[in-house]
Amino acid sequence: MPARPARFFRGPAAAAALLALGLTLTACGDGDTARPTDSRAAGDGCISDFDPAKDYFPVKSTVQHAKNFTLRYEKSYQVLTVKEPYPKGKPESYVLVKCGAPKPKLAGDLARAQQITTPVKSLYSASTTHLPLLTETGTLDVLTGVANGAFVSSAEVRERVKSGKVAEYAKDNVLNAEKVIGSKPDVLMTQGTDDPQYPKLRQAGIAVVANAEWLEPSPLGRAEWVKAMAALTGAEKRAGEVFDTVESDYGKVAAKAAQAVSAGKPVKVLPGTMYQGTWSMASGGSYVGKLIKDAGGTYPWAGDKGTGNLQLNFEAVYGKGGDAPVWLVGEQWKSTADAVKADRRYSKLTAVGAGEVWSNTKALGPGGGNDFYERGVLRPDLVLADLFALLHPDQAQGHTFTFYTKVPRA
Repeated sequence: MPARPARFFRGPAAAAALLALGLTLTACGDGDTARPTDSRAAGDGCISDFDPAKDYFPVKSTVQHAKNFTLRYEKSYQVLTVKEPYPKGKPESYVLVKCGAPKPKLAGDLARAQQITTPVKSLYSASTTHLPLLTETGTLDVLTGVANGAFVSSAEVRERVKSGKVAEYAKDNVLNAEKVIGSKPDVLMTQGTDDPQYPKLRQAGIAVVANAEWLEPSPLGRAEWVKAMAALTGAEKRAGEVFDTVESDYGKVAAKAAQAVSAGKPVKVLPGTMYQGTWSMASGGSYVGKLIKDAGGTYPWAGDKGTGNLQLNFEAVYGKGGDAPVWLVGEQWKSTADAVKADRRYSKLTAVGAGEVWSNTKALGPGGGNDFYERGVLRPDLVLADLFALLHPDQAQGHTFTFYTKVPRA
């Protein structure tokens, strides 16, 4: 199972698991696009004169990389199905009905599915990773709630929280169902986990929609969840444009990395750190393993076909990966002396002595939120660009690191 990303509800183990992977975002000028103020197509409001023969979805999303959700279009509604809404959870389908269209009478499993009028006007988000899906598609106006504003990196969203436009509903990392019900949002989007309060919200008429992109093993699969959000907001056209840019730029960086590898060999890298006596090592078939490979890197566990993490002790990691010239971490170390202070055995690692320890903590919000957790899902092209630059600096001269920072050698 993939490592659970740290988001609004960050349990210690979950946060450490992702921090241990040491992967982060980068800025890449070619991939940046201007953000529209409102990208929803004209006519995305309510239908005034319903015609059952008319197709009310002139722009349709196609899903190519994501494996954990599907979209099916009918004339006046679409069906969003999340295959695994949380680990080992049963599939959930949501019937998204165009405003002004009659609610369809459906049979089978869909007869019990939540029906949601779209485009939604009010959305509560349980994860910072949802925020770029809104800002990059020009639909941030629908955001009316976040679990805990302290974890938000986006200055634009923080200002909305500060002004009261966006409420906080889980400041103690516990969902306040009464507060959510009192605010009556159209939708609460989950962070891909279950919660005992969700049935209460559904009973109160609030749709609970799962976003479990973290269960996707591929970087582009995770990014494609922007299309699931667009199904709710009506921003299909813009979401397609955003994803196409991400996909194209990711491919360009991967091609450069492949050329660098063909001219030499992949750079050995060591991802992760110890947490409570265990090193959570990404399997080769995981999101992290894919990024390292596509960046022109390798590591001793790259051949493992699993999509989750291996739980290893220090000796096992040091024996196979201690000589890696590059170490990727997620700690806020001011120097490698802090690393050795955390665990004296780290002093044995080649990367520590060489001063090639890279942390993904350069872009932190005032409340401690890391922009890696916020934007990395939507922008794997930027993640890959940074990794390529630090693994192959001679091939990426002039690259500006936005999220990675080298930990100074003590």
